[in-house]
Amino acid sequence: MRKRAAALCGAAVVMAGAFTAVPAEASAPSTAYTTPPAAKLSWKSCATDDHPTLQCASLKVPLDHRRPRGEKITLALSRVPHTARTYQGPLLVNPGGPGGSGLTLAGFVASSLPAKVAAQYDVIGFDPRGVGASKPALDCRPGHFDPVRPDSLPATPAVERANLDRAESFAAACGKKYGHLLPYIDTTSAVRDMDAIRRALGAKKINYFGYSYGTYLGAVYARYFPERVRRLVLDSVVDPTDVWYEANLNQDVAFNDRHRAFLAWVARHDGTYRLGTDPERVEAAWYAMRAALARKPADGTVGASELEDTFVPGGYYNGYWPLLAEAFAAYVNGKDHGPLVEAYEGLGAVDASGDNGYSVYTSVQCRDAGWPRDWRQWRRDNWAVYEKAPFMTWNNAWYNAPCAFWPTDSLRPVNVANGKLPPVLLFQATGDAATPYEGAVTTHRLLARSSLVVEQGSGNHGITLSGNACLDGHLAAYLADGTVPRGHGEADAVCEALPDPQPREAGAAASARGTTGSSKGSALHGLLGFRH
Repeated sequence: MRKRAAALCGAAVVMAGAFTAVPAEASAPSTAYTTPPAAKLSWKSCATDDHPTLQCASLKVPLDHRRPRGEKITLALSRVPHTARTYQGPLLVNPGGPGGSGLTLAGFVASSLPAKVAAQYDVIGFDPRGVGASKPALDCRPGHFDPVRPDSLPATPAVERANLDRAESFAAACGKKYGHLLPYIDTTSAVRDMDAIRRALGAKKINYFGYSYGTYLGAVYARYFPERVRRLVLDSVVDPTDVWYEANLNQDVAFNDRHRAFLAWVARHDGTYRLGTDPERVEAAWYAMRAALARKPADGTVGASELEDTFVPGGYYNGYWPLLAEAFAAYVNGKDHGPLVEAYEGLGAVDASGDNGYSVYTSVQCRDAGWPRDWRQWRRDNWAVYEKAPFMTWNNAWYNAPCAFWPTDSLRPVNVANGKLPPVLLFQATGDAATPYEGAVTTHRLLARSSLVVEQGSGNHGITLSGNACLDGHLAAYLADGTVPRGHGEADAVCEALPDPQPREAGAAASARGTTGSSKGSALHGLLGFRH
């Protein structure tokens, strides 16, 4: 593949238009904002069978917080109200993304925390600007991920051009439909929305609990408003020093390692899957399946790119491994496409909410930080990473490629270094692929009074409230009275990972999305989604 990469570097040279970055906001908080009067919220029941006390409300906020009397947009909020006499204030929760909806997460968090702890908080979910039930909700190019897409691997100039055309078309569609909104779909605008939520709740301070991208959102909020943070929990921590281009390249290496961990697990269970006991043999079988699907998609639906989409979730959560292994084995051993197509439909396919989530994801990431505008740099960097990490590199490159053509300028990443906060609690798995471990260590260093709890030997992404009693004990203690562990090494506390799942018994009923992990883990990862 190195020879092919060298050949492509001399062919099909693609350049984005001329671009000059004019950062609209520096990495330190700006003083060019005024605080409008607090709005009042009108809560109404939106109860579900799982969350019978859930309430919903909406809040109008300025599109541009520097112009509080200008155009307004609407944020959708949810709440599980406190029931205890002791009230510790609102606990805002966010599932990540960017582009993830947090409305249902409020109910999940409230029902998953120890009852005595949850009862002391109003657990507040929200759809960030542009997301879900907030208005307007972005959907730049409906059906952008409809199958069958071009092979993600740009092995010829024609395939590269087809993928570039898709990326350029998506960016152009976003600019055409939402040109006046895109300059305000970014992390710094979202944290000012969070402070508007705080004011509408009548709270002097907030508590915050965020997963994945939600950790960056929380850290940026804390940088802008340190005096308004009471407690701060960050789970699966974004490295704030490499947003977002470098972060995605680092992800590619980590996801390749995690995919190989899955293949080794398949090899250990050869008695079930019959794909071989040698992980390298299993890996060869997986890439042979990919090559076959590139030539002939399964049922005209699952080509090479869709196959990658289907298996990427296994890098987030090992509860998906049995389902993925069954689909893999059925295709290789029995030429049965059905389980693979079903796995794609359950894990890889993108519906309307996914179209919305991707539209916000690109809008935030492309706006938050500078991206290379010369496609030759993307090509060089991604071929270099692909040589050592082929599993997700090019799939991830095309997922983010609209940022090479994005119709707005870019901001500068926020320096989240902070010595003004109360104790902060961080959680991180050592083998997390979506937010590699080093990012949590960096954030731990930047947040002066933080404590880091590590899940040793785990590769899952999103680890609290997922069935590990050790992790959840630290979380509950912190939310109960502010207790944090204090160690002397890189981590302040270490919890052992939960065991990997076992293969499903023949005919066993699948839990949500075909998972076999803990019931809490399955529920959580159904809410967090992928591509954080």
